[in-house]
Amino acid sequence: MSNLEVFLWVAFPWLCIAAFVVGIIWRWRSDQFGWTTHSSQIYESRLLRISSPLFHWGMMLVIVGHLMGLAIPKSWTRAVGLNDGIYHLIATIPGTIAGIMVILGLAGLIYRRVVNRSVFLSTSTSDKTMYVFLAAAIISGFFATLSLQVFGGPHGYDYRETISPWLRQLLILNAQPELMTDVPWQFKVHVIGGFTLMAVWPWTRLVHAFSAPVGYVTRPYVVYRSRDSRTSTHFTARGWEPVRSHTEQLADREAPSRGA
Repeated sequence: MSNLEVFLWVAFPWLCIAAFVVGIIWRWRSDQFGWTTHSSQIYESRLLRISSPLFHWGMMLVIVGHLMGLAIPKSWTRAVGLNDGIYHLIATIPGTIAGIMVILGLAGLIYRRVVNRSVFLSTSTSDKTMYVFLAAAIISGFFATLSLQVFGGPHGYDYRETISPWLRQLLILNAQPELMTDVPWQFKVHVIGGFTLMAVWPWTRLVHAFSAPVGYVTRPYVVYRSRDSRTSTHFTARGWEPVRSHTEQLADREAPSRGA
């Protein structure tokens, strides 16, 4: 095994994971004001209303599929009576649909950024960098799925014999780069693209993926002050006083004398 392969399948993933963890912690501690989606909905909402849900719901399905395929060992699915052929269908069909959703959603978001001038002018350099790495990871993964899993034969490529155990061992600091030697180049490109995206993640708007409005559920009620002139202590200029009837004006004049 060459030094380049050791670097790609051992050192590079570890460096990307370290950059991700350290970057997220640093960003949270030093730049919470910038921890946002930098929403551009104010400039354009029609395309965003279609593309954003399509992309985000598709990504949720993709993430679930990756977790199932990479974290669950092959022996576990066999133990519950799920043979390899059925697993392949369950993983490939929903995965392909989710991939199409993500591709269409991402294409709509990028098209919106390029065509709409107001949105384009509000796009920062980090946004452009993020879109490049995000598109590279998504497109490479979708291409690998189509070429190897959909059109690669009845059972496709069994990544649970190579990529899955390699990743699990990598995460427990027991690297086994030899498992990646015979992996098809399509999946190798996708793995490299995924880890590269992980490394740049903390420095882009993608950090909003780790934000959730949990505090909104337990936040205190908003107390509104009364506008009733009888209970309000707010001074109102006389020029803006409402016009009152003659009877009300006489009653106000007689009130001090009665009190005396």
